[in-house]
Amino acid sequence: MREDKLSDLSMQLSVDVLKITKELKAKHETIISNQIGRSATSVCANIAESKYGHSRADFIAKLEIALKEANETGKWLEMLLKSEYIDELTYKSINKTCSTIRILLIASIKTAKSNSKALKK
Repeated sequence: MREDKLSDLSMQLSVDVLKITKELKAKHETIISNQIGRSATSVCANIAESKYGHSRADFIAKLEIALKEANETGKWLEMLLKSEYIDELTYKSINKTCSTIRILLIASIKTAKSNSKALKK
C-alpha cells in the first residue's frame, strides 16, 4: 500500500501543534492555543475528508480549505515565535512541516483542477 505523504504530514502537524497547545494552556495562554489548535487539526480533517468527496469539485474544495487552514497555522506559529511562546527550533521544525503541506496542497489542487478541465473537453 502506497503511503499518503499529505495525510501523514497533516497528522504530524496536528500532533505537534496539540502538544504545543497543551503546554500553552498549562501557562494559561488560551487565545492563541485555541486558534492554532483549531486551524492545525482542520488541515488534517479536511485532507481526510477530501478522500471521500462527493465529486471532484468537493475534493478540490476540501483541499482548498486545508490550504487556507495551513496558511493560518503558519501565521499562528510565527506569532508564537515572535511572542516567545515557542523557541526557534520548534518553530522551524513545525513550520517546515506546515510549508511542505502547503506546497503539496497547491500542487494537488492544480492537478485536480487541470484534470477537471481536461474531463470537460
